[in-house]
Amino acid sequence: MKLFRTGSALSLPILTGLALSCAAQAGTLTGVVGDQGKPLAGAMVTAFSADAKRRDTVYTDASGRYRLNVDFAGELTVRARTPYFKDASVKVSLPLPAVKTLDFSLERHSVAAELSDSLPASAHAAVLPWGNHNTREAFISQCNYCHQMGNALTRVPREESRWRDTVRRMEGYFAMLTNREADDITKALHAGFDGKPVPAVQHQPWQPQIAPAKIKEWVAGDAATFIHDTEVGHDDDLYGMDEGHDLIWHLERKTGKINEYRLPDIDLPEGGVFSGVQLPIGVFNGKHGPHSIAQAKDGVFWITNALSSTLASFDPVSKKMRLFDMGRTHLYPHTIRIDQEGIVWFTIVASNEVGRFDPKTEKFTILHLPEESIWSRISHYLFPYVLKIGAWFPKMNMHMAVNHAKWGFIGRHAFPFPYGIDVNPVDGSIWYAKLNANKIGRIDAKTLAVTEYDTPFKGPRRLRFDAKGNLWIPAFDDSGIMKFDTRTARFETFRLPLLAHNEYEVPYALAVHPTSGDVWITSNLSDRAFRFDPKTRQFVSYPLPTKVTWLRDWVFTQDKAVCSSSSNLPAWGIEGGLASFICLYPDGEPDVALARK
Repeated sequence: MKLFRTGSALSLPILTGLALSCAAQAGTLTGVVGDQGKPLAGAMVTAFSADAKRRDTVYTDASGRYRLNVDFAGELTVRARTPYFKDASVKVSLPLPAVKTLDFSLERHSVAAELSDSLPASAHAAVLPWGNHNTREAFISQCNYCHQMGNALTRVPREESRWRDTVRRMEGYFAMLTNREADDITKALHAGFDGKPVPAVQHQPWQPQIAPAKIKEWVAGDAATFIHDTEVGHDDDLYGMDEGHDLIWHLERKTGKINEYRLPDIDLPEGGVFSGVQLPIGVFNGKHGPHSIAQAKDGVFWITNALSSTLASFDPVSKKMRLFDMGRTHLYPHTIRIDQEGIVWFTIVASNEVGRFDPKTEKFTILHLPEESIWSRISHYLFPYVLKIGAWFPKMNMHMAVNHAKWGFIGRHAFPFPYGIDVNPVDGSIWYAKLNANKIGRIDAKTLAVTEYDTPFKGPRRLRFDAKGNLWIPAFDDSGIMKFDTRTARFETFRLPLLAHNEYEVPYALAVHPTSGDVWITSNLSDRAFRFDPKTRQFVSYPLPTKVTWLRDWVFTQDKAVCSSSSNLPAWGIEGGLASFICLYPDGEPDVALARK
């Protein structure tokens, strides 16, 4: 095992729209959002800071009324937005009076093209013409996991040859398709994304549970920033992994200041062990690809570096980092969790493995998971050597020539892709999801014995436990979630609410609130987030104010927010062109709620 150290980390404070501190509120906006005198419930009112790096949003109640406390410095832009209506924006000069009334009267869309452009990606993806159901399933599974498919950037009409190039590039970055699937998807994208308006058939009912909520967003990085996972620290700040730039972003939520820490250099080319791969749309320019992050009891963060086959530790106090090399045949370390004993567990996606690392001894144990077929066994053995040869031809996707997903006619089943992982709080066992194999598995933390189970829904992704030892699993391919009772080995399934019958969602991750037991789910195609109450078995849908919002892991803060990173790839496809941290307060900000009392 090689060990690397760095004596110092780059710290670059960036102000994100705040002059000094959130404590000094600029004032309160209140008013009504309506349509020709009729109140619009569930409309979103957003205040933008002068530099557009801070955004705070609230929802209108049943009477169309909102109340928004703002603490930005400089001139505000305030926008009202709701489906099927044109946005309305005004400038507001600071400082505000204690309470400023600002009403909005919205105008319905009357131009088909404008209405179509206002609809989320799910409406546009729904019109793609599929010749058969199997190809549609392959498209959902393999072509939606980095970005919204059908947003304003991805649905631009192109020649069929350009779509073919796009599909080929995505295959290079491990979209596992047969030749027939790749050809059918190319034709569907060319025919479906033709620039014509799509019919407005979505139904977004208002739910009173969203009325108290507030959303806060902090922009970070540049147009090529790719904040993958975010963790909440013991300090209640957010720490995000920039997989494209080899950076850690640290958001001080109380001040809005963002610090930047760079991972140490390593003897690898750009792209790390995947340097022969044409990484996504040219935005990856690092060697490590920091992906997932978890904080141990002693305050140290542990990070999987997907592109360099290393783990990193980061001390948020000293700002020191260390790298631990697990060997470059262990490809794409992914999701990371820490058990009660302080042992670090993580999936290794492209090698069909789960890794175990003991920080006390600094030793790895790599557990190879059961293979799905003789082909997957052969591929996992040969793939590191294929990538090594491919590195002789940087970013040329030479590994595609021996991709048995194509010549073996098995597509996404070529690699099982162990993906999400979590620790059972009841017995300490380790559970993982095999994304393409549609399985979950249990590892005995002591004996390392493995047991696997087939899932009723397809596409199990980033799973999490509740306090009782029930495992909750997002079904990426089937627009649903699953509950697995680890005591009885029985599944329950729940379909996500769709905006239209012909649409689909791609729930990437979920998390279970430690006290309420509510399950928070990312949807990622319709600019919404979901909360599921296991007691009532009801979903609450939260419309999100920024178009092309793509959320990763959820985390819960001490001040009762549920937070994530908005990380559509590329970031310039997001409304505003930049990635962000996002926190949703379901009951409003605690300090604001206290002030009301």
